Amino acid sequence: MELPRHEGRGRYPQGVARKRSPARLVIALSIAAVLAVFLIYTSLAGGTPSLRPSQLEGKTGTVSLVGRVVGKPRGDSHAGGLRFKLRDVKDPTAQTVAVVYKGSVPDLFASGRDIVVDGELKNGTFVASPGSMVTKCPSKYSAKPAAQ
Repeated sequence: MELPRHEGRGRYPQGVARKRSPARLVIALSIAAVLAVFLIYTSLAGGTPSLRPSQLEGKTGTVSLVGRVVGKPRGDSHAGGLRFKLRDVKDPTAQTVAVVYKGSVPDLFASGRDIVVDGELKNGTFVASPGSMVTKCPSKYSAKPAAQ
């Protein structure tokens, strides 16, 4: 039995389901599965460890160093490198680490500012990767110190 044709609308009349090849579904599901595996892999294995200056000693390889700038930064960030010290954000008595950074410096970089830099520890000095410095903005929602 042959179905009646509708002129200008294709082979089958409207409302009759057309059987499609499962190849499209298999390809779409395969692509979705590959993307899911990639996302899981990058979220679990692809990260750089984030450390405080007090945790840095003895670590090898590239890490993200999170700390507060102490003292006055000196040097040129493009010529010999900008030199400054970092300490733990929440522990003002913690040991500091010397940092050498070459690259563009964010406008908000200053003494007392919290920053994040990527790099590695070499001979007791943290050598930051060029262009990796990010300043953390102070929160406008943190409690202000009590007036005395």
